[in-house]
Amino acid sequence: MSFSLGLAMSLTIRGSLIPTGTGYERVDVQVREGRITAMGSDLGSVLGGEEIDADRCLLLPGMVNAHTHSLEVWTRGLIQPLPLELWLAELYDLVPVTPEMVYWSALSTGVDTLLSGGTAVVDHLVLLPEQEEETLAAACRAYQQLGIRAFMAPLLQDLPLPASLPQGGVGREWGAYFRSTEETLAVMRHLVQRFHDPAAGITLMVGPTGIQLCSDDLFLGCVAISKEFDLGRHTHLLETRAQVKLAAEKYGTSAVAHLHKLGFLDHRTSLAHGVWLTPADMEILASTGSTVVHNPLSNLRLGSGIAPVLQYRQAGVNVTFGCDGSASNDGQDLLEAVKIGSLLHNITDPDYRHWLTAFQSLSMATAGAAKGLGQEQEWGSLAVGQAADLVLYDLTHLSLLPYTDPLQMLFWGRPVHVVKHSWVKGQPVVQNGIPVGCDLEELRRMLWEHSQGGHNTSRRMLHDIEAHYRQVMGLDP
Repeated sequence: MSFSLGLAMSLTIRGSLIPTGTGYERVDVQVREGRITAMGSDLGSVLGGEEIDADRCLLLPGMVNAHTHSLEVWTRGLIQPLPLELWLAELYDLVPVTPEMVYWSALSTGVDTLLSGGTAVVDHLVLLPEQEEETLAAACRAYQQLGIRAFMAPLLQDLPLPASLPQGGVGREWGAYFRSTEETLAVMRHLVQRFHDPAAGITLMVGPTGIQLCSDDLFLGCVAISKEFDLGRHTHLLETRAQVKLAAEKYGTSAVAHLHKLGFLDHRTSLAHGVWLTPADMEILASTGSTVVHNPLSNLRLGSGIAPVLQYRQAGVNVTFGCDGSASNDGQDLLEAVKIGSLLHNITDPDYRHWLTAFQSLSMATAGAAKGLGQEQEWGSLAVGQAADLVLYDLTHLSLLPYTDPLQMLFWGRPVHVVKHSWVKGQPVVQNGIPVGCDLEELRRMLWEHSQGGHNTSRRMLHDIEAHYRQVMGLDP
C-alpha cells in the first residue's frame, strides 16, 4: 500500500479530550480535504464522511521525530558505551548494508515513530557510497508506504573521520575523503531534483554532517542549494566537548558564530544536539530563528552531556525533540525521548517554576518541530485551518490507568501501545493500533533475517584514533 498525502476523506472525531494548557476540553473535530475545518461541542457530521467515537481518548497534534538516522537500526544494541568520537569509529567498522536493508530500517523507524505518537520524521540519512540514489529511493519508498511525512536530509561530508578530532597541538595528517566537495554537492543537487516532492510526502533538506566532517566550501554549497530549491537545513552542532575544542582550533571562534558567518543559520535551520552552547551562541540562534533538536537519550548513551534546554528556552531559542539513530539510542520511542528530555532538566535548575510542564513539552514536540521545519503555518497545532496530522490515544489502556491527568500520564508515565488512530493530512496511517501501510509480521521477519549476518568487529578505526582521543581530551593513556 502506498500513500500520496493528497486530499483525504471527510472525518468527524467525536467527543475527544484535548488539553488547553490550563485543563482539558471535550470537543468534536471535523476534517475535510485533509484540514481541520471545525472544532466545538456537538458538531454535526461531515456529509458522507467517517465518524470516530473518541470517548475516553486524548486527541493531540502529531509529534515529530526531528532528528534520527534510520540506517542505524541494524546496529541497535550493538556498540559498547563509548563517547561519540570513538563510537563513530566503531560504527565505521561495522558490516555494510544494502539498499534493501535501507528500506527495512526506514520502515522500522517510521513504524516506531507512528506507534509512539509521531506523524513526521527528519531522517539524517546515511548514504551508501556509490549507491546514493538507491539509498534515498529505498528510504523514501518505505516512508511513502507508511504515509508519514518524511523530511530527508542526506548526510553529507567531505572530510574523513580522523579530521573530526581536535589536534591538541599534535600535528596529524589524514588522506582525502573519497569524493571531492564539488562531487558531493553535485550528488546532493541530483537527489533534490530526483526526490524532492512535498506533495507526495517527501521533503528534501540539505544535511551536512557537522563542522567536524565538513569544510566551509561544503557548508556554503549547501546554503546555495537550499536557496536555489527553497529547502530547509539540518546538521549536528556541538554535541561533545571535543567538538568545542575542534571549533576553537579550526575557526578561532565558536562553531555557532562561524556557521552564522557562513549564512547557514536561519528560520528553517535545525541543529541536532547543541549540548555545549554558550550564552552568546544562544543569542545568535534566537536572532536567526534557528531550532535546536534535543536528543537526550543519545546524549546520555554517549556521555555527551545534558543540553541546557531551560536556558535555551529562556533565551528565546526554539527547541524540539529527536530520538537520534538507534545505534546511539537503541530505540525510536518518541514518547520516551520527550519524557527523558523534559524531566532531565529538573536537576539543572533549582527553581521549579522553570521546569517544563507536560503542555510545554507537547508544544515543543509538535508546534516547535513544525516551526523548525518552516511548516508552522501548515501543521503542528490543533486548530482550524491546520492540516489534520492528528493522533488519538486510548486512555483506557492499562499503561495509562488509573485515569488522572491524561497528558502527564502520557509524557511522564510509561505508555506502551496507546496510539489508537492517527492521521496525516486526514488520511489514516494507524488504525486500531496497527500501521495501515505495513505488514508488521513481515517487518519482524525481515529485521530478523537481515540481522543474522556477522558484524565486523575488527575495531581497526577505533584502534587508530583512541590514543589520540585520550590525549587531546586529557585522559590517562
